[in-house]
Amino acid sequence: MHIQITDLAAQRLTESLNDQPGYFKVFYDMEGCGCNGIVVLLIVDEPAALDEQIETNFVPFYVDPKHQLNLESSMKLDAQANYSAYTLSSDSGVISSNLRLRDARAAHAGTAAASDACML
Repeated sequence: MHIQITDLAAQRLTESLNDQPGYFKVFYDMEGCGCNGIVVLLIVDEPAALDEQIETNFVPFYVDPKHQLNLESSMKLDAQANYSAYTLSSDSGVISSNLRLRDARAAHAGTAAASDACML
């Protein structure tokens, strides 16, 4: 699995770390999101024991193997210029045009950034 990260997306992802350690994880959130669920980007303290690495041109991303079924083998992550969301796409089409980044690190627990991914 590979994700091509655009320059704007890489810049925004770097800024989102706030000079603190963290790892990016692609997560398919189905709790409270309706029956289909949504793709979310998480910032986590550490990858989970079973997480698999996704190669990128930026930094490695991680994914739970169970969530790979909802993703493509080759994808592109782009940031939207005037909006805080990202777009995740593949050769097959757009996977998510409103992909949110949620900081799930322990230091950020309970903050607005760590809120439910399905909430707008």
